Amino acid sequence: MAETTKKKKKGMPTSFTILIACLIGTAILTQIVAQFSPDVTGASLAMVMQAPFLGFESALQVCLFVIVLGGFLAMVNKTEALEAGIAVLVQKIGNRETLLIPVMMILFGICGSTYGMMEETIPFYILLASVTYAMGFDTMVGALIVLMGAGLGTLGSTVNPFSIAVASSALTDLGIPVDQGIIIPVGLLLFVVSEAMGIAFVMNYAKKVKADKSASVMTPEELASADKAYAEDNISLEHATITGKQKLVLVLFALSFLVMIVSFIPWENFGINFFAIGATAEDASTAWSAFLTGQPLGRWYFTECGIWFLLMSIVIGLIGGLSEKELVGTFIEGSSTMISTALVLALARSIAVLMGLTGLDLFILNAAADALAGVSAIVFAPASYMLYFVLSNVIPSSSGMATVSMPIMGPLASSLGFSPEIMIMIFAAAHGVIAMITPTNGVVLSGLELAHTSYASFLKLTLKFFVALTLVTMAILTMLMLIL
Repeated sequence: MAETTKKKKKGMPTSFTILIACLIGTAILTQIVAQFSPDVTGASLAMVMQAPFLGFESALQVCLFVIVLGGFLAMVNKTEALEAGIAVLVQKIGNRETLLIPVMMILFGICGSTYGMMEETIPFYILLASVTYAMGFDTMVGALIVLMGAGLGTLGSTVNPFSIAVASSALTDLGIPVDQGIIIPVGLLLFVVSEAMGIAFVMNYAKKVKADKSASVMTPEELASADKAYAEDNISLEHATITGKQKLVLVLFALSFLVMIVSFIPWENFGINFFAIGATAEDASTAWSAFLTGQPLGRWYFTECGIWFLLMSIVIGLIGGLSEKELVGTFIEGSSTMISTALVLALARSIAVLMGLTGLDLFILNAAADALAGVSAIVFAPASYMLYFVLSNVIPSSSGMATVSMPIMGPLASSLGFSPEIMIMIFAAAHGVIAMITPTNGVVLSGLELAHTSYASFLKLTLKFFVALTLVTMAILTMLMLIL
């Protein structure tokens, strides 16, 4: 048995192996395409070697945020407040634990639909993995709640400023009017359909695992890793209690994430200027909510959130009664556990960097656009959807994808007499699906790693679901392209 387990573990590729293979495959592809197109430069060895470092430079803010987050979570764990809180929650929920799945997925979905929540979900993988483990599921359930909850919401974007707004702006700048009265209902339709499919899928899997642990898709090694991470520290559920100090820590813990979510939503894009009161065009730091980071809430990015979580780490450590030596040691130890996660994020960015350096991304886009010229709507819509499948692996950033592709695909759709609004939603939907499964989106591999499961196990469980989701959303958008 030990020999079989050893063989299984040896045969499983790590996140780093998958990403390095993708990087090398991309480099080989550029060499092949460069033989036929002067627009593409074959990747040199130097380009390949530089790409991971340039990827780290590109992802520096989010990498530092993740490292600080590790220290923050370690500080909370040191107080044992999180374990106590989870134990009390599980005890109170009782036999209704599966209700947590739709509630949390809808909440994540709303964040995804309204402001494209994705990289910001990283800290929630650990939290939901621990909660679902304590409830008798496996940690894959926790990962699915976060990844699919937010991802399916992003697929059904309604007012997402990082995809819908950027794409709409690209078309209006070219003189092509965009009707938000079409985009929002279509986005809402995709949101409801995809989230309903996702919730049903996750709940069905969770019930199977709850009834029979052997139904888990996680390997014995992954299950053992989850046991080591969560079982040893878990408080007994029979007589779970929580102290007043731990309650205060949990309030601050929740407040930390609430402020993070509020800070990322671009309120001013929605006409809400409350957090920017006092700011001037020359100096945003004069806003009342900018006193801590120099930027008002709604304009924060990962540097500002890193500052916030660093501060809250210190506050929670002091409330928890940690000495100066314990506080520093705990923070450093927690930060060190996130180094591999940060490196995965950086390495994932390197693939997009190499695509940009060689011009392969624009070559694929332009070639596909030329091939789609003159086709009917029933061909154009699914073909465009599949084009974005390919391109989203190349450019995992939704705003980057909208900036690069929409000035080409939008006018093409308009010139053929097709709805530019549906073209935008095809981009959002296809990009949303790929963002949940592509290894070039570092959040996917990082989140699964934090939940102590693997990309291989994830694909084994979800691949058929994502095929079905693709066919359903593609059919909806093709039908709408024919009607509008």
